[in-house]
Amino acid sequence: MEQGRIIKALSGFYYVQTKSGIVTCRARGRLRKEELAPLVGDWVTISEQGDHSGSLESVQPRKNRFFRPAVSNVDALVLMASCAVPVTDPFLIDRVTAIAGSQTVPVIVCINKCDLVPGDPLARIYRHAGFPVICTSVKTGQGIAQLKQEIQGKLVAFTGNSGVGKSSLLNAIAPECQAQVGEVSQKLGRGRHTTRHVELYALPENTYIVDTPGFSSFETERMDLLLRENLPFAFAEFAPYLGKCQFRDCAHLKEPCCAVRQAVEAGEIEKSRYDSYVRLYEKAKEVVPWEQKSL
Repeated sequence: MEQGRIIKALSGFYYVQTKSGIVTCRARGRLRKEELAPLVGDWVTISEQGDHSGSLESVQPRKNRFFRPAVSNVDALVLMASCAVPVTDPFLIDRVTAIAGSQTVPVIVCINKCDLVPGDPLARIYRHAGFPVICTSVKTGQGIAQLKQEIQGKLVAFTGNSGVGKSSLLNAIAPECQAQVGEVSQKLGRGRHTTRHVELYALPENTYIVDTPGFSSFETERMDLLLRENLPFAFAEFAPYLGKCQFRDCAHLKEPCCAVRQAVEAGEIEKSRYDSYVRLYEKAKEVVPWEQKSL
C-alpha cells in the first residue's frame, strides 16, 4: 500500500502523485457503494499493480470539499476579478466568497488586467471587508511576485468569471501549467471557457494549483442549500456585530435595532456586500425543507 494525492480525475481514472511518481488508478467498487467519490486534492491509499497503474483503496478524511468544481482539501481560493472587459459584478464575487466562507476556506481576491483599468474600486470594497487583495497584470508583471508568495506552500484553487485572464495568470505564475489561453469576445464582453477538466499542478515549495472552471460552474446553484442557516457567518465582516441585535433570531433584513444594518449605515460594512447578503438570503428562503435534507 502507498499513499498519495489525486492530482487529476478524468473519465473514471485517478492520477495519484506518490513519492515514486504518478500512478494511474481505478477506484475500488466499495468506494462507489459507499458513495465516496474520490476528488482532486484527496489524500488516498492505493495498491500499485506495476507499469504505473494501480487501484485506489481508500480516501482519507477531508478538511473541506466542493461539488463544482469537484475538489477537496483546499487551503485557499484565489478569486479572480477584473475592472476591465469583462467587468466583474461584485455579486458574483460575494457568492463565491460566501461559499468559501461556509467551508472556512480563506479567499485571496486577485484583481487582474490592472494595466488596462486600475482595480481600485473593487480593491477598496474587499480590503474593507477584510480580504487580502492583490492587483495584477500579466503584461507588466504587477503583483505576480506577491501572488506567488501568498500561495506558497498551499493547495490553491483559482476561479473567476470567464475572460478575466485566469489562464494567462496561471501561465505567468507557473509556465509548467501550460494553461490554454482563451480569447475574450469584445462583442459579448465575456470569454470562452478554456478549462475542460479539474487538474492539480505541483509547483516548487510544496505548492499546488487547482485549475477550475469559471463562476458559472462554481457550485453557485447549490449555495442556497448550503448557506441558508449559516449565511450571516459566511460574511466575515458581520462577525463583530452578530449576537448584538435586539432580536436573537435577527435575519439582518428589516428588523429594528439590527447591529449589522447599523454597521452598514455607519460605513463599517460595505453596502454592496450587505446588498449581496440580502439577495442571497431572499433566494435561500425559496428552498423547501426536503432540498436541505438531501445534502
